[in-house]
Amino acid sequence: MKHLICTTSILVAALLAGFAANAETRPNIVVVVADDMGWGDSATYGNELIQTPNMDRLALEGVKLTQAYSAAAVCSPSRSAILTGRTPYRNGVYRHLSGNHAAHLRTSEITYPELVKEIGYETVHVGKWHLLSKNQFGNPDYPQPSDHGYDYSMYTQNNASPSHENPDNFVRQGEPLGKMEGYSAQLVAGEAVHWLENLHDPTKPFVLSVWFHEPHSPIATDSRFQSLYEGHENSKYMGNITQLDHALGMILDALDETGVSENTLVFFTSDNGPEPKFGGSSGGLRGIKRHEYEGGIRVPGLARWPGHIESGSTSDVPVIGSDIFATVLDIVDLPLPSDRTIDGVSMIPALSGQPVEREIPMFWRTHVSPPDQRVAMRIGDWKIVGDETLTKFQLYEVQKDWKEERDLAATMPEKTEEMKTILLKLWAEIVAEGPNEWWDAERQPPKGGGVLSY
Repeated sequence: MKHLICTTSILVAALLAGFAANAETRPNIVVVVADDMGWGDSATYGNELIQTPNMDRLALEGVKLTQAYSAAAVCSPSRSAILTGRTPYRNGVYRHLSGNHAAHLRTSEITYPELVKEIGYETVHVGKWHLLSKNQFGNPDYPQPSDHGYDYSMYTQNNASPSHENPDNFVRQGEPLGKMEGYSAQLVAGEAVHWLENLHDPTKPFVLSVWFHEPHSPIATDSRFQSLYEGHENSKYMGNITQLDHALGMILDALDETGVSENTLVFFTSDNGPEPKFGGSSGGLRGIKRHEYEGGIRVPGLARWPGHIESGSTSDVPVIGSDIFATVLDIVDLPLPSDRTIDGVSMIPALSGQPVEREIPMFWRTHVSPPDQRVAMRIGDWKIVGDETLTKFQLYEVQKDWKEERDLAATMPEKTEEMKTILLKLWAEIVAEGPNEWWDAERQPPKGGGVLSY
């Protein structure tokens, strides 16, 4: 896929040129991912009760993206797209990997840690992994983080167990750590800080992935954070977001204290929308986790890169998790792989409020979404939502109708047909490229009749 960026003016072109880095000044890159954090779960995005001073700090020192999307409405697929730049059904991680399943992030996929490692970057992953099933975790027959380009890692297969408090399921460099004292977010951030302060070679640039468990269930919140909301029925969840925010602050402080903040891009987002049954909020957006409506896929997006991103700025340019791959390659001056389809594009223009150009539309398909909203696609301000049979469609102009309250399919049949044609063609291309034997196995009729849809 050809890599395109917006060159609408000499000024924009000059600005973009500043993002390309030579070998001597290549920036560090930190990608922070929350787990099940909704678009409305922070003060930064308008929550009037939840305290998130470090997310506020990122927004004040960088850019707040108001239309940032996860690449899927559930976690494993979303994370796979971040690393590969490829929509989940194309890269194979089409479903959440919580039990025993054949699906996993294959070594045939190319991740951005692999590519930057080849040009001298140190690569680190701390936190949740969730790109293989439980029966594959630690199994040398299946790829672990080290097989996807990470030099150093401390991680769990899925959620912190038995909860965020004193988790017992972390491994470091493949070795189980047993029960750890503390709360997951602080343990994860602490490991990142330890690596940065004690193990990092200061002569080399680094890529750091920090994938927190909070606020995914089973939730456990330190009393120092929960007490901030004493008397509120949602105090546990609200405190859990502040617990996550505090851990983010640990990362930001360590970058400052080690003197690398000025040459580091920090990007913060979430893997999908919220779980209201545990206290999460979509901030008024329609839908929740597992939904293709905005509440399931629109997530926080904050980026800071001193000297390259205007402090305190806001951008309403739509970006998606799969764009992270292309963005990393863009700023380290590496070409996109030419032997496969890359769905994402560099979001560098969007970080300055400029549009990005996409050959491939933003696309979502979630295997556990409700039958009436199994697939979605966005082009410009238009979003089409299709059912599991791909015969019934809804149409929304999301820039104007961000709550998706006005389905325009009946009143705009020509636009609906145009979007439908593009969606069906794109879906056919995606499903033909991915390992369809994995999801075909799930389509077998269950006992007692009926059909399982993917």
